[in-house]
Amino acid sequence: MKVFLMHRARDFDLNAPLPTNAQDLIQDLELDTLFQAMAGEDEFLLGVARQAVLSGFDNDLDTLRYRQKVLKDCLNHAALVREMYEIAVQAIERERKNYWGITSNYPPSTLHRGREVMQMFVEMLKKLRAIADAHAAQFQSDGFTTLFAMLQRELTDEYFARVQTHLRALKFDDGVLISAQLGNGNKGVNYVLRKPHNSDQSFFERVFASKPPAYTFYIADRDESGARALAELEGQGINLAANALAQSDDHILAFFKMLRVELGFYVGCLNLHARLAEIGEPICFPIVSAAPERKHSFQELYDVCLALNMEQHVVGNDVNADAKNLVIITGANQGGKSTFLRSIGLAQLMMQGGMFVPAETFSANVCDALFTHYKREEDASMASGKFDEELKRMSEIVEHLAPNCMVLFNESFAATNEREGSEIARQIVSALLERGIKIFYVTHLYEFARSMFDKHLSDALFLRAERHTDGTRTFKLMEGKPLQTSFGKDLYERIFGGENPIAVETNGRE
Repeated sequence: MKVFLMHRARDFDLNAPLPTNAQDLIQDLELDTLFQAMAGEDEFLLGVARQAVLSGFDNDLDTLRYRQKVLKDCLNHAALVREMYEIAVQAIERERKNYWGITSNYPPSTLHRGREVMQMFVEMLKKLRAIADAHAAQFQSDGFTTLFAMLQRELTDEYFARVQTHLRALKFDDGVLISAQLGNGNKGVNYVLRKPHNSDQSFFERVFASKPPAYTFYIADRDESGARALAELEGQGINLAANALAQSDDHILAFFKMLRVELGFYVGCLNLHARLAEIGEPICFPIVSAAPERKHSFQELYDVCLALNMEQHVVGNDVNADAKNLVIITGANQGGKSTFLRSIGLAQLMMQGGMFVPAETFSANVCDALFTHYKREEDASMASGKFDEELKRMSEIVEHLAPNCMVLFNESFAATNEREGSEIARQIVSALLERGIKIFYVTHLYEFARSMFDKHLSDALFLRAERHTDGTRTFKLMEGKPLQTSFGKDLYERIFGGENPIAVETNGRE
């Protein structure tokens, strides 16, 4: 039995290796906030969310559209999906509680435990079959349609009746019938468990019917050695049956574990959706394009982690960056530039995981990988200077870059002087553009931003954080050329209050 809710024809791998820069993505995009919102208090869901979101770059377009349809079904039938998830959780937990005999090699113990576990699994499978019978027609996605069809096809009434018949037979209420042969040294070999005599015969038929010749021996009540020897003979006979039943239990347990994993991803999405609905934030299902296409347009895209932390509506942005490889964002301090950059990365990760995204509308191409190069706080443990550390991280990113990747720069190369930082940024960005890398760059390096603007690149877009004449920030980004000021007067007044006696504006850093 297969689940196939995450992929059309294969299981989701919860232990697949994550990208080499996973920790940078978690830190720079504040992904722990997103994962916690998806998981709630469930540590298992936390692991599923982390794996599904960070491994999304391995998904092709068909997988993303497949998951989107499954997720739409989940949103439309949230209670049923949660019920199925709880069935899987209960089956796994109850199997785990039936721990006695796990380490025992004694066949009767293995057989007893196998019967108990199988009986419990049958109860849980019947619950899943009942949901499929009652609600399959309400689901539209290929994933759920395939799952429900499999449950109805495999878990028929005849199947359950046959399982019950076997479980009753494995109780051996009438004793165990075993055949064996004598081997070297008169040791027993070739033990075979035999079917019991025909139980359909009447009492008189069983008593008076002719029987094959047999010898009978009896063990004295106090003959412990004889009783132990007889138990060993019985164990030899039922060993194969006990192992076969244990393997059947393992097969069904594997199904429930995969059902828990794959439904767990969608339950995490439901948890996130519920949190955002409480806040009143919009979500949408993105229109996904292939990697070589350059699509990136949206309305009211917002930083989902900021909304979750503040537990209130946050400002979104409208941008059309279709056919663009480079987006440079400049403007006033505290104007929402870094928040916007984070929203770009979060939306890309969520889209490539097959999720909804935090926006009213969203369209983008997939990318082969996402990298972040953010400024880091001063670290006393650094073996070299801050600027050297920036260059080292950039070198590590370059080693893993390929065409159709995306890089988010946030105040990169600002740890040195304006001229040197601008020249390094210009050379790196130019080289990345030649390789077909999509770039979003937040910067206060005016020389760099202006030099790129003056090239009049057809595939470049320049955004600027909006600031009213009175210094008010709207946290909106508008299309516009870079300015030579970052409004140091605003910063002075915010810190010291009153008029700025120097009355000078500087291109200081955020």
